Order: sequence, then C-alpha cells, then structure tokens
Amino acid sequence: MKRLSRPLAKESFGQRQASVPAGDSAPSRAATVRRSGPGNRPDRRRETNTLVRVLLHPVRLVPLGFLAVILLGALLLALPAARAVPGPEPLMPALFTSVSAVCVTGLATVDTATYWTPFGQAVILGLIQVGGFGIMTLATLLALLVRKTIGVRGQLLAQSETHTLNYGDVRSVLFSVARIMVLFEAATAAVLAARFWTAYDDDPGTALWHGAFHAISAFNNAGFALYSRNLMDFASDPWIIVPICAAITAGGLGFPVLIALFTSRIRPREWTVHLRLTVYGSLLLLVAGAVLFAAFEWNREETLAPMSTGGKLLAALAGTVFPRTAGFNSIDYGAASPETLMVTNILMFIGGGSAGTAGGIKVTTFLVLGFAIWNEVRGREYVTIAHRSISSSSQRQALSVALLGVAAVIAGTLLLLMFTDFGLEKVLFESISAFATVGLSTGITPQLPADAQWVLMALMFSGRIGTITVASALALSSRPRLFTLPEERPIIG
Repeated sequence: MKRLSRPLAKESFGQRQASVPAGDSAPSRAATVRRSGPGNRPDRRRETNTLVRVLLHPVRLVPLGFLAVILLGALLLALPAARAVPGPEPLMPALFTSVSAVCVTGLATVDTATYWTPFGQAVILGLIQVGGFGIMTLATLLALLVRKTIGVRGQLLAQSETHTLNYGDVRSVLFSVARIMVLFEAATAAVLAARFWTAYDDDPGTALWHGAFHAISAFNNAGFALYSRNLMDFASDPWIIVPICAAITAGGLGFPVLIALFTSRIRPREWTVHLRLTVYGSLLLLVAGAVLFAAFEWNREETLAPMSTGGKLLAALAGTVFPRTAGFNSIDYGAASPETLMVTNILMFIGGGSAGTAGGIKVTTFLVLGFAIWNEVRGREYVTIAHRSISSSSQRQALSVALLGVAAVIAGTLLLLMFTDFGLEKVLFESISAFATVGLSTGITPQLPADAQWVLMALMFSGRIGTITVASALALSSRPRLFTLPEERPIIG
C-alpha cells in the first residue's frame, strides 16, 4: 500500500502545536470548552452550524426547493376553487399533478381539460414554468433583480441548476436563460393563438390562453394540454404541430447550447465537444426516430393509415420529437405497435440535452458512453471526440448516470408490476416515461392505484432532479482517501 505525500502536513501540524500555550494541552482545552456554559452550548452551537451547512449545501437545496414548490402546488390544487369536478379525495390528484407539473413530465391521473378550473390550470401552468426554469435559478434571478447583486452561495446554487462551469458567469447566464425562454414562449404562443383564433373559432381571449398554455408547456417539455385528447385532434395541422415541435426541440437542447447558438457567432468547426454532441446527436435521433416511427405505423389502421401523406409525415415528426421528454401525443400510444413502443422507450430514456428542460439520461451521456465503447473496441487508451480527449471523470459520471437510470427504471417497473395487473410492455413504458419526465402513456395512468401513483411520483422527482443530484444530496459527507491500493484487473466479459 502506497501513501501519498503531503509536504505541508508537518508544517501545518507544527503551526497548530505552536499555537497552544505551554502547560495547556489540546485535550484539556477541549474539555474546558465542553464544560463551559450550561447545557454544553458551544457543542450544541457547533452541531447546529454543522446541520445548517449540511442542509444548505447547494446540491441539497435544489431537491428541497423542488419539494417545497411541489407541496405548495399540491395545496393550491387541493382548494375547491381549483377543481371543476369535486371528488371525495382531492389531495392525491392534486399531489400527483403538482409533482408532474413541477417535474415538467405531463403524466396525469385526471383530465386536465375538464377536472381543473381555469384557476387550477393557471396553477399548473405556473408550476410548469417554475419547474422548467429551475427553482434555484428563479430564486437567484429574482434576487438579482431586487438587490442588483448576488453572493457566492447564490451563485453556487444557480450553478448547480444551470450547470455552468464558472460561477462567475452565473449572472449573464441567468439573464440569457430568461431572455431565450421568453423569446421562444412568446413566439410560439403568438403562432398558436393566431391559429386557434382563425381556424378553430376560439374567441381572442380563449385563443390567447390556449396558445400561451401550450407554448409554455411545449418549451418546458411538460406535455400538459387543455384538450381531453391532447393533440390528437391536431395531428394533421402543421400550424399547431410544427411550432410545438420547434419549442420542444429548443427547450430540450439545453440552455448552454441555446446560449452558444444564439449569443455567439462561432462556426460549426469551432464548436465545443458538448455543442457537437448535443446538436448532431439530437439531429441523428430525430431523423432515426422519424424514419422508424413512419416505418412501423405507416399502414397501421389504428394510427397513421387513415391520414393523408402529409399528415403521416407530420405525425412521424411528432412521433420522434414528443418522446424527447415532451409528453404531447398526436396518436393513441395504447394502439401503437410493439416496435413503435420500443423505439419510443429508447428515445424517452436517452432524452434531450443537458442543463435544459428535457429529461432522460441526456444525449451527451449516451454518446460519451458510445464513444467510450468504440474507442475500447479499437484498442485506444483514451476516449477522443472531435480531436479532443474526454476525461475519465466525465466517463465515470456518464456511466453512473446511465446505470442509476437503469436501476431506477427497473425498480419502478418491478414495483408497478407488483401493484397493478398490467403487462410488462405497458408498465415498462409508463416507468420510463415517468423517470425520463416525458409524460407519454398508453392510457393506464388514470387506472393506477395509489401505491403505483407514489412509485411514478418518485420516478418523476428523481428523473427531474437527476440521479447524480439525488445521490449527492443523500451523501452527507465525503472523505478523500490519502492512499492508493494495489491495482488488480478482474476478468471483464
């Protein structure tokens, strides 16, 4: 066993020894401190400060912030003014809807269009917006607007949510995020409102409300709709489907990618590895998903066969964009083929870009693991992407995210099989949809018992916060190892 050298340890230890007065040892002074004051106040104060530091760590504050908003949203949705259809147990639908909205998922146990009043729908919309922008990011932005300044802790909180690499850039990142979000949501809302007004005989107020709701739901990849059949009645309308798909794609790329694309003038050959992986990987998944969706559903009577050629192509586009954690649906996935459900499962689990409103393990994680496998097959010692080497820590993080995601989906699927009578195909689809914060369903969500709903809520929460963040929040302390152990190479495969 080899010990790591620490040249400054003796000097610092000697300095600490020199600071102790002669004739007064450290243990005796510690005992004096413990005996001082009634009730051991210094020790209690020290324990309180330690607990506060543990709870206020940025990695732990993000889940706590989401939990607080979820509970607040559930209380608002449980009010009689939020429900158009009074029921004997309003708390469970309110809690499930609040979790789904804050985690920008879209799964629902009740019909959003008929169960909730306009007040309840407005609460859902607010929860979607807050959840998409990020609890800590929103709080930090409000502090900037009010106080015109931000402390180091606030910057770290925003950094943990926006995934910026340098906390000194958080101020500009937050304002860029807000501008981009407002721009896309406003543009999408304008197009949708105009279409609802001119083509579907909605009055101007209703058209504007429907346009704004679906625009915010689309950009934040939430999937909530104000229609009982979601977007199935608009499957062949490009003025509805295309703007929603564009908003979903923009929100799913991630804020760092949007900021790089819209606020800088770098050429594609100068793109960073993250930018290349996100943009090119997303294009590859969109094209492959659309081709496979069309191939499996083109002549299927339950889905695309009754549509025109243009409607089929539009439905194929929606069928590859919506599973990228959006949750809208223009076909009945309960009637889709098993092959389509499998392709949708893959798209949902991969998800969209990092540091955005999309869920899943993220496209960068998937591609980093793919390149790692490719370089290992070719016998290369280092993983390289676009003439850049990928650090071992990034590879370990990608592997951890993927394996934790697989573990969460497997655990959720097993629990759902225990609590329900549905088959593996539908239960697995529901589990992946919840973990990846997609919101697509084969139609079994409203039929799930309370135990199964708790499982889906846990999957949505862990999927939105991120498996790494949840694991880090649960780890109260980490101690660096000051030595290395002898190396061995077990047989792999």
